[in-house]
Amino acid sequence: MQRVTSNFSKLVNGAAAATAAEHKMTFGQAVRLYPNAIGWSVLLSTAVVMEGYDTNLLGSFYGYPQFQMKYGQPIGDGTYQVSAPWQSGLSNGAQVGEILGLFVNGIVSERYGYRKVMMASLIFVIGAIFINFFSPNVQVLLVGEILCGIPWGVFQTLTTAYAAEVCPVALRAYLTTYVNLCWVIGQLISSGVLRGLLGRTDEWSYRIPFAIQWVWPVFICTGVFFAPESPWWLVRHGKVAEAEHVLHRLTRKGTDVPFDAAATVSMMIHTNELEKEMTAGTSYLDCFKGCDLRRTEIGAVTWAIQNLCGNVFMGYSTYFFEQAGLATDFAYDFSIIMYVIGMAGTISSWFMMNWFGRRTLYMAGLAGMCVLMFIVGFLALSTADAAKWVLASLVLVYTFLYDSTVGPVCYSLVAEIPSTRLRAKSIVISRNVYNIVGIVVSILAPYMFNPSAWNWKGKAGFFWGVSCFICLVWCFFRLPEPKGRTYGELDILFERKISARKFKSTVVDPFHGGIRNKEDAEGSEVEKV
Repeated sequence: MQRVTSNFSKLVNGAAAATAAEHKMTFGQAVRLYPNAIGWSVLLSTAVVMEGYDTNLLGSFYGYPQFQMKYGQPIGDGTYQVSAPWQSGLSNGAQVGEILGLFVNGIVSERYGYRKVMMASLIFVIGAIFINFFSPNVQVLLVGEILCGIPWGVFQTLTTAYAAEVCPVALRAYLTTYVNLCWVIGQLISSGVLRGLLGRTDEWSYRIPFAIQWVWPVFICTGVFFAPESPWWLVRHGKVAEAEHVLHRLTRKGTDVPFDAAATVSMMIHTNELEKEMTAGTSYLDCFKGCDLRRTEIGAVTWAIQNLCGNVFMGYSTYFFEQAGLATDFAYDFSIIMYVIGMAGTISSWFMMNWFGRRTLYMAGLAGMCVLMFIVGFLALSTADAAKWVLASLVLVYTFLYDSTVGPVCYSLVAEIPSTRLRAKSIVISRNVYNIVGIVVSILAPYMFNPSAWNWKGKAGFFWGVSCFICLVWCFFRLPEPKGRTYGELDILFERKISARKFKSTVVDPFHGGIRNKEDAEGSEVEKV
């Protein structure tokens, strides 16, 4: 009995020491200590480039003359259009595949580990790309999009979960939001490729863009083969010695930053045991029990908001610019500029998250986008020739605002909010809510922009402006601030049902199960659970 007590005391002391060390660690110290973790996380996240590339490729193809002639129908004026139902079908096909891939990932990644699932998905996508490349008609192209969507669904969540589990608190926001940067990079590459091939009049003008997708899987899969497994996953499966070994691989020796791998593993074990007391299992059903229901809601709605705040203007940018009256070459030029701005916005979010926190930045972005959407709607009522240029410029402003706030911050929130035992499945549920909402948006968007359907064009800004405002109200009451919190501290805050608006000001003691307000921190006793 005395030995058990001694081991438990040693575990708690080690966990407390590691927690204190994480709170004291600055960004610079974290970069010096964890360069290997940064490299491995960046490598896995690069797989998201493929999804960003293809989803933007498909949306841009709808305004691409050669693609329209191959998969579209004549509309009577000598031009071709992919009909609104088929636009919806192709876009939704990829998202249906992603939903399947997401649910599969939530089960197999927790059973077999992140590395093995990632490699299997990369090999699968290599084969699925063949179908898109050789598709003779729009029906076969739809099958290819569905099959490609399955590994993309894995990439969406596995990369975010891996980034959240291989780095300390000081790096968590940067590595999780890098996933959004990869998405934007993929969109930029696809726009650049299409712009470069715009002058071609043969089938290779749309086949070459499909073929370029084969570049990434082989390179990434080779790197993933040598990547370390998540130490948190190893702890959850009782592989403590391996977890400590992996931590040594993720960190660099000989730095001036104090680091104790054994203490860090103790912190992981302590957090895992704490969550076992709060929730019995690690199934999908457990995501909807007790305090985990609230955490699932936050992740799901936060990700759904990406589709509810008007980002359809970016996804259909080239097509929207064409329908607004810009020439095809100008439309693609604007799209390239838009994604460069998106990259700059994502990088700027790394600094702003450190200054303002996740909650404030997320809400400020929603408020700004709400205003912009209404401005776009009113401008669309104008018949002046200059209005189309102003509309295009406002979409660029919207892009910077989105990619510096809601776009990247979402990835940080959905990775930080869930418990460690349910993180993979919670992210899967959240992303699937995003995809389901995305399917609805993908059905509506072609009708909004297509001249043969509703033909709203910029007037769709009114619709998305109202949607933005509703999302902002939800965030005010439900979105908490996880900045600077360890996973153990977040567990206590959710267990005690702390209001989202008080997350930032509450001091937590995860080792004695207590909380107190920050203003009462000096000279006060911690409130016991």
